[in-house]
Amino acid sequence: MQAAEKIMKTFVTRRIPQEGMEILSTAGVCEVSLWDSDEPIPRSELLKRVQGAHGLLCMLSDKIDVEVLDATGPNLKVISTLSAGFDHLALSEIKKRGIRVGYTPDVLTDATAELTVALLLATARRLPEGVEEVKKSVSPSCLSSLAVWGLSGSTVGIIGLGRIGMAIARRLMPFGVKKILYSGRTAKTQAAEVNGEFVPLDTLVPESDFIVVSCSLTPETQGLCDKAFFSKMKNTAVFVNSSRGAVVNQEDLYEALSSGQIAAAGLDVTTPEPLPTNHPLLTLKNCVVLPHIGSATYSTRGVMSALAARNLLGGLQGTDMPSELTI
Repeated sequence: MQAAEKIMKTFVTRRIPQEGMEILSTAGVCEVSLWDSDEPIPRSELLKRVQGAHGLLCMLSDKIDVEVLDATGPNLKVISTLSAGFDHLALSEIKKRGIRVGYTPDVLTDATAELTVALLLATARRLPEGVEEVKKSVSPSCLSSLAVWGLSGSTVGIIGLGRIGMAIARRLMPFGVKKILYSGRTAKTQAAEVNGEFVPLDTLVPESDFIVVSCSLTPETQGLCDKAFFSKMKNTAVFVNSSRGAVVNQEDLYEALSSGQIAAAGLDVTTPEPLPTNHPLLTLKNCVVLPHIGSATYSTRGVMSALAARNLLGGLQGTDMPSELTI
């Protein structure tokens, strides 16, 4: 092992599962510095701690922009993000500087799909409200106000039928869903497995009893779910987002929920994350908000951590990365 390789500096922006840390610590390639917390690193600390780093292992919550790249300096060879998404990375600037990027797609598909279905059911069946009523010792005869619409015989619209969207659709079918509609850039051959019908968004929104957002965050999808979008939904419909918070205009969602324009919403992603405790959405009984835990199973997080570590090492050593983002 060359001496230069041993002293390469790596900064990890958050406490990660042990699987990844063990790979980094035993590789003998780099000196690892860690922001040893489960909370996101403050911006001021990030700008200080990245200085001189050859490798950076970051999270979806870390905005890696020109300011961070400049603070890191010319040594930076690789950025490994412990996420399937990469909209937090300034990709054009990263490419310009010849920095390689690793990410962790595929491994979180099943976990995110499971969480999305759980969130849909919890929201549609008003489980958090039911729990609160039990704590108040409310008689079952008084709970007719918690009546809901079920999945059986329903139409589910999925915005973005990629890997996760398909995994969600597969899991919904055994509940007796009558029809799956989906929208996106192109029709998907795999949709035949769930009898999915490719339709324009203007058809999907008013016809769906449940709408699940599972698309990537792009300039086209940013703010996609806005006042006009919600105004086309059924007032009995349930909206679920497990993609990216910025796909939704949260002020418009609040208005739609509080006015009864739509029945309920379940969110695993928000802007920002976490939401401030005084955010209006958190005051609504018909809005279930989770702290972005779509991939948070022990096994999935462990696999993601290991993959992110191997991506980082590949970038540091100039070898193949298990999952390199082509930019």
